[in-house]
Amino acid sequence: MRRDLAEAEDGTTAVEFAMIAPIFIAFMLGMTAYGIYFGAAHSVQQLSADAARVALAGISEAERKQLVAQYIQENSADYLFLRTEAVIADVSANATDPSQSNVSISYDARSLPIWNLYPPLPLPGQTISRTATIRIGGL
Repeated sequence: MRRDLAEAEDGTTAVEFAMIAPIFIAFMLGMTAYGIYFGAAHSVQQLSADAARVALAGISEAERKQLVAQYIQENSADYLFLRTEAVIADVSANATDPSQSNVSISYDARSLPIWNLYPPLPLPGQTISRTATIRIGGL
């Protein structure tokens, strides 16, 4: 009887699955959450780069700000995972090089569907900020 019990393999697959499944599911949720976050971060970077290209047409800083604000209002919803109302843009002169201007985009990422996915999962900050620099006047 004891030998039969030691050699029995019935249920080993179920036990192995029960041991591995929580870890596997946690990894899958983590990959999904970070994939969504990185997608949003990439969209913010692309939006800042595209807004900087649009800002090139502005002669003054005020005109560059207006062009960037208009571009973001009209196009930010076209970027993956971004909502227009959560995008904040700033156009400012570069402090170290007056021939350059910075376009900074800050995105409030609290609306992403990842924050309550798995509470113990360590996630990055809920604000995504990216900056693109342009050279003013083709100098």
